[in-house]
Amino acid sequence: MHREEITNLTAGPSTLPLAVLEQAAKGLLNYENTGMGITELSHRSAEFVKLDNDLQEILGRHLHIPDTHSILFVQGGGSLQFSAVVLNLLARHRRFFPNLSEEERVMDYVVTGSWSAKGAEEAERLGGGAPVNIVQNGRTLSRDGKSFEQIADPKEWKFSPNPAFVYYCENETVDGIQFDGVVSSSVSGAAPLSFPFDLLPRDPADPTRSVPLDHALIFAGAQKNIGPAGLTILIVRHDLLHPLPPKTPSNIPISMDYGVVAKANSLYNTPPTFAMYVALLVLRHFEGQGGIQVLATVNGRKAHKVYAVLEYGEQRGVVRMRVKDGHRSHMNITFEVLGEGEEARFISEGTAKGFRGIKGHRSVGGVRLSLYNAVTEDQVDGLVAFILEFIDSSPSARKT
Repeated sequence: MHREEITNLTAGPSTLPLAVLEQAAKGLLNYENTGMGITELSHRSAEFVKLDNDLQEILGRHLHIPDTHSILFVQGGGSLQFSAVVLNLLARHRRFFPNLSEEERVMDYVVTGSWSAKGAEEAERLGGGAPVNIVQNGRTLSRDGKSFEQIADPKEWKFSPNPAFVYYCENETVDGIQFDGVVSSSVSGAAPLSFPFDLLPRDPADPTRSVPLDHALIFAGAQKNIGPAGLTILIVRHDLLHPLPPKTPSNIPISMDYGVVAKANSLYNTPPTFAMYVALLVLRHFEGQGGIQVLATVNGRKAHKVYAVLEYGEQRGVVRMRVKDGHRSHMNITFEVLGEGEEARFISEGTAKGFRGIKGHRSVGGVRLSLYNAVTEDQVDGLVAFILEFIDSSPSARKT
């Protein structure tokens, strides 16, 4: 098949705009008339330092990042940050509260899906005596006790009185669960669930916890919407960047130490240069289309269309949504196709029609459709038409 015949719905690495890929291909051969490709250019060169700064600037502008935070670019993906978060945030807590015992440095994890569960497992492994408190465990609310189908009512959450930090995952790409999730239709009228910042514990001895919306740290893998795999973007509050007192033992590997990375402007070692270049091109591309507000509007329409046809399929007895209304991801839509052999037929027929990457994550199965920014509304309309045709032709469909 030709590229224009494919609708890439893979959850990551995600599809990228064709115009960006064409520009990136030119940069592979000759970046900014240097006579060298971007992958050949020294990360110490003036040209790449400018690229680094330009990427920080456009991210800061689009996301309205305050000057209390630094933007860092690192390798290792989100999985490496499961470890780096624990080491850096516990080091910060030990610096501010040196007289506490390790048992008092409780790490609070809100487990809503596979990624936050993996983060909590890593905290258990690396905490060095600091315990993990599971604020809520979405698995306990599922029918099989293993899946993630919804987020518990925040009234049932159990925060520690004075946690060292609170960790959560805004969008669980494996399971299709998200805070501020999409309301699929008017069928159930479920309201989207926002993260309950108003319930976070207040510690008068820790002034940095006085503004709940001021996250200490945000991280994201670029391969989910912004660029190719290899780049992880961190937004780090400055109180996490201060070094430990002299001669204080540290168990943070030097290339994972946020303070070291920030001091070197993300150039302590060779960063993922090509991934950073493509991320810059992607952000400029979408800026030219109206920026985040336009993207949010279009993405909302895309998600609503797909959820609406899947709800119709659920009424017909052909599909079963995995996530309850009001908790559903804007980007990663998960469901099961009912009936012996029907899910395999859906995936096979969809793939033949050019819908790629629709099989669910290997750990959970089912079907997953990822509607990332570069998936156009026309492509989503084609996807909806295919799903509707499949539903109406399914032998297991109930008469309505």
